[in-house]
Amino acid sequence: MSHYEASIREPLVLGDKSYHDITEDIAKPIEGAANKNWYIAFYISLAAMLWGFGCIFYTVGTGIGVWGLNKNIGWAWDITNFVWWVGIGHAGTLISAVLLLFRQKWRMAINRSAEAMTIFAVFQAGLFPIIHMGRPWNAYWVLPLPNQFGSLWVNFNSPLLWDVFAISTYLSVSLVFWWTGLLPDFAMIRDRAVKPFQKKIYALLSFGWSGRAKDWQRFEEVSLVLAGLATPLVLSVHTIVSMDFATSINPGWHSTIFPPYFVAGAIFSGFAMVQTLLGIMRKVTNLEDYITRMHVEYMNMVIILTGGIVAVAYGTEFFIAWYTGSPYENYTYLSVGAATGPYAWAFWSLITFNILIPQLLWIKKFRRSFIITFIISIAINIGMWFERFDIIAIVLSKGHLPSTWWRFEPTFVDVGIFIGTIGFFFVLFLLYARTFPVIAQAEVKTILKSSGEFYKKRRAQGIPTKPAIIATDSSAINGRSDNNLNG
Repeated sequence: MSHYEASIREPLVLGDKSYHDITEDIAKPIEGAANKNWYIAFYISLAAMLWGFGCIFYTVGTGIGVWGLNKNIGWAWDITNFVWWVGIGHAGTLISAVLLLFRQKWRMAINRSAEAMTIFAVFQAGLFPIIHMGRPWNAYWVLPLPNQFGSLWVNFNSPLLWDVFAISTYLSVSLVFWWTGLLPDFAMIRDRAVKPFQKKIYALLSFGWSGRAKDWQRFEEVSLVLAGLATPLVLSVHTIVSMDFATSINPGWHSTIFPPYFVAGAIFSGFAMVQTLLGIMRKVTNLEDYITRMHVEYMNMVIILTGGIVAVAYGTEFFIAWYTGSPYENYTYLSVGAATGPYAWAFWSLITFNILIPQLLWIKKFRRSFIITFIISIAINIGMWFERFDIIAIVLSKGHLPSTWWRFEPTFVDVGIFIGTIGFFFVLFLLYARTFPVIAQAEVKTILKSSGEFYKKRRAQGIPTKPAIIATDSSAINGRSDNNLNG
């Protein structure tokens, strides 16, 4: 890159890295054998996934009655999980699209895993409405297709149908975005592959990428167009999910604050999940030089911002419920009734995990600590799950008539399906970490000279950084696609 960073900025790539070192480090988890930690994590995730699938088959075979639903609460645990998983997916799109448009260099090392997390989280989210139908084989009925029932069409006035369109659009754009970024990396693995079968597979996956200047020009153009398309999705998807509640007439749900508050909450939980996954992944794949304290600190700053927005929204909801003087508003999920009633444990879990614990990130020492960040990120995701649970279970448990008051208690099947989706998510993520380059090597190479520790030190010492210094890779001579960044 032609412009250099100020020397006071911390480097984003640690160690004396050359372009060839980056290629070697990022290819190692794919080409080498998996370490012991990977196998332990994989088998635990696989066991959870199989248990969850068993619970899903039991639900479909027996009926929705095996869940803890009742006459008043017709959609509790699974819509909680649905909204939670959709929210987790948001950080991937934000890191890839919005930060790309703002030209933020620190996104380079984390965007690939964040995008993968988006896609895997949306898979889990999509499972819940399909299972809840009771007859999953009729899931295609949600699509406006010509059918044998005459003029039977879906209800376009229903926000549940808007969900179908929003989430399918979100998944397809995220998938294309993710795959486009992977093309130069697949080509790098293809060119390094020794086994013919592996070479053939990665050749197919890389769509004939050759590393010519024309390829890079198209790559940059398509990335920008997709980023422009994906940015409104960051706002629209969770806005539409919030309308599942906001367009109803239940006290506590019928609220105009829901769309912006849900979007902020989604980014809040999404970044927390990125922190959790990267904390695991940098150890499992030995990529500590690329996922640094700077990345953790920048993400924690986004968590502080979105957490603040969520805290203000909670305060607004709580105040308005009290200020209206309506007795029905006292049974909403953020009210004195919720704080002292039968769901007080869920209410205080929400306040503790979502508002109090994240405040520790204001302290720089905590904000830059990998272990403390990892613990706080798990706490935030627990808190965001409780937020969705409170919105649904507390509001529905007390209606206008005392005769309709009913508490929700989950069964082992409810819990099993949720744990199964967490297992399924981690199985997908761990397999991805072994077969796909988990860091966008081509993009990291573009910031090596401006943000790499080696080059920053040389500039500080007044030593010129010539291209010859980094041409240690034989592929630089052969013009192979993993090093041919400028065509």
